[in-house]
Amino acid sequence: MKRLRALERLEAAWRDLLDAYAGLSDAELLAPGVTGAWSVRDIVAHVTVWEEEALKHLPHILGGGRPPRYSVVYGGIDAFNALMTERLREVPLPEVLARRDDVHRRLVAYLESAPVDQLARETRFRRRLRFDTFGHYPKHAAGIRAWRERGGRGRASVHDPCTTEQETP
Repeated sequence: MKRLRALERLEAAWRDLLDAYAGLSDAELLAPGVTGAWSVRDIVAHVTVWEEEALKHLPHILGGGRPPRYSVVYGGIDAFNALMTERLREVPLPEVLARRDDVHRRLVAYLESAPVDQLARETRFRRRLRFDTFGHYPKHAAGIRAWRERGGRGRASVHDPCTTEQETP
């Protein structure tokens, strides 16, 4: 039951993110200026990177380990985001969308087999999951909706809403 609630929370936030850009044309998905210079496509690629980070680090956390700090490995979360954005800049939209679906499916499958006690209470596992997924998606969904309310024009703040001074645990 508790696993179900955690998965429902994840899926509700996921559906809300998908709904934020539902119905946009390919050209609109590629238009810059949604969040800083990012397009919706860039946001989708970014969210997928963080789901991949969850898939990479959650098993390590379950084993009692601590993921390396982004400040040590990359110079901070902002630097990590910039590096990943640059790496994915030329990936075609269809590939970004296919990767989004594949990674999210793998994440849900992994969580369906995760220990219930790690999902039912506040643990390092659940905290990492929240930071990388259901706590992260709404920030980008709101940015996309604000951009759409501006008629898909104009630039939002150059500040990435998911960056933080704090490290992800």
